[in-house]
Parts: sequence; C-alpha cells; structure tokens
Amino acid sequence: MFNAATHYQIDYADLSLILALVRGGTLARAAALLRVDVSTVFRAVRRLEAALGQTLFEKSRAGYLPTSLASNLAQLMPAYPALTLELSTSNDFANLSRRDADIALRLTKAPPAHLVGRCLGPVTYQVCASADYALQHPCHDWADLAWIAPDDFLPDHPTVIWRREHLPGVRPRYRCNSMQSVTELVRAGLGVAALPDFLMGDGLQPLGPALAGHDTALWLLTRPDCRALRSVVTLFDELGRHVRWLRS
Repeated sequence: MFNAATHYQIDYADLSLILALVRGGTLARAAALLRVDVSTVFRAVRRLEAALGQTLFEKSRAGYLPTSLASNLAQLMPAYPALTLELSTSNDFANLSRRDADIALRLTKAPPAHLVGRCLGPVTYQVCASADYALQHPCHDWADLAWIAPDDFLPDHPTVIWRREHLPGVRPRYRCNSMQSVTELVRAGLGVAALPDFLMGDGLQPLGPALAGHDTALWLLTRPDCRALRSVVTLFDELGRHVRWLRS
C-alpha cells in the first residue's frame, strides 16, 4: 500500500547511503565512498530500514545485496524530489475508498469494480524447499514434511486454501505473519511451503508443478478520483513499470 504523504521522508543522505551500498557491496566499501566509518554506515542502514519498515539489503558473506525495493527506490526517487512515500507492508486490508491508501498492490483474480488499475501479470504457486532440505527429506509424501505457512492473518491466502484442500491433516510447524517471512524460513532449511512465483529465488527449488486452480494475479489499483492527482499518477506509472520489470 502506498500513500502520497509520509511520516518519514527519504532525503539526500538516505539516497547517498543506498547508492554507496549498491555500488560498494559491503559496509567497508560504502564507508570509504561516503568517507565515514563502518559503524556509521551500519547504524544508518538499520535506522533507514526501521523508518521504512522494510528490508533494503540482504546480508550475506558476499556482502550487501539490494532487495528490489532498494534498487527501484534508488532509481525512482532522485527523479522526483518533491515526491514522498508512506509504505505499508502489513497484512491489514487497506480500504482505498476510505482513503486508507492512494495506491495498493493486491493479489486477486477479480479486483473490486469500483477501483481502477492494471494487471501486472499472473501469479502461480509451487511447493518449495531449500536444496539442503530437499536432499535431507527425499520422501514424496508431503504430509510428512515440516510445513511453514501464513498465520491467521491470511486465512484466505491461495496457499492456505490449497493446503486445507489437499493436505487437511497437516498442521504447520511454523506460522508467519508475512509471506516474506515464510520464504526466509524455507530458505533457511526449516521446512517446505507453497510460495508465489515472485518470491522464488536463489536457494529454493520447487518440489512439484504449479498448484492447479489456485493461481491469482498481481493488480496495481487506485481510486478513480486519484487519476487527477499528479503524484499518484506518477507513482502509479512508475510502480507499474518497475514491478512488471521485476516479474519479467
């Protein structure tokens, strides 16, 4: 969900920090580019991620790798210095008609008729595991595996519906309040989960074909009256372009 105004405004120092980490790839190189010490960069990254409520970089032995949000914001925001954002990645359902948000990304087959927008592409789901977990558990009976799933905040999620239909006796060993958290636990080798295709990345492998009959689509939506707001139109067009690029 996105609002045109924000409680936290990304400034030039934040963008410089993001750019330095993208270019440097490590805290040490970013610190050298910014001419500060490593601890300053580390604290600045944590502060910015806390303020945005979103992870900007994936930390690994290889260094700092930008998530899709970090790289796209770094490209988008310098071109629109007057634009400010409020990002909400919670599971709360934003009511656009009540102006809870100006723009929303939603997984649905049929968006509400009173909203306008565009379909950014189909979304399929597959049962996935880490490579190590798959090697350690070669059995073909999915009911015997450790399952990771969304918690009660997402009772109607396509993966939850599929599991109830096909594996009614399974009780997930881990429950998470976001699909991103589900993905991270799978990547850590703690079990298996049904994941949307856009969250499948390095370190994960499908254990079977796409879940038939449970595909959805990703929609970018707004209210009809927002089409007259320059800030919303700009963000709507840019998000549509970047998210479509990420999915291609």
